[in-house]
Amino acid sequence: MTKKEIVRTISEEIGLTQLQTKEIVQKTFNAIVEALVEEGKIELRNFGVFKVKGRAPRKARNPRTGETVFVPEKFVVTFKPGKEMEERVRELERLAAARRQTVLDSGSAAKVMGKIPGHNAPPDDS
Repeated sequence: MTKKEIVRTISEEIGLTQLQTKEIVQKTFNAIVEALVEEGKIELRNFGVFKVKGRAPRKARNPRTGETVFVPEKFVVTFKPGKEMEERVRELERLAAARRQTVLDSGSAAKVMGKIPGHNAPPDDS
């Protein structure tokens, strides 16, 4: 989903113009970035926590040349989702597992697996 799609969805839900909604969404994003820069952390209840963390300088290897290179210290933004988000994403796992079980119960997975070498494939009669 893009910012434009978020703006369109919110605009339709609350009855503001897309231009007004875009301004509100952008100001929200700006406030999040500003809080991270100034305070290093922003906690949005029922959503999650954004934090700025420092990564120490280190030696790494250039995968193309094998040469050792120095990677300087840098700061990155991390995100830890809130409980509600975690639970809703976990629900996706449960739904996917239920779909897999339905496929297994219907036997179509067994037919597909039989065509994969090493998965009880029917003997080759040639």
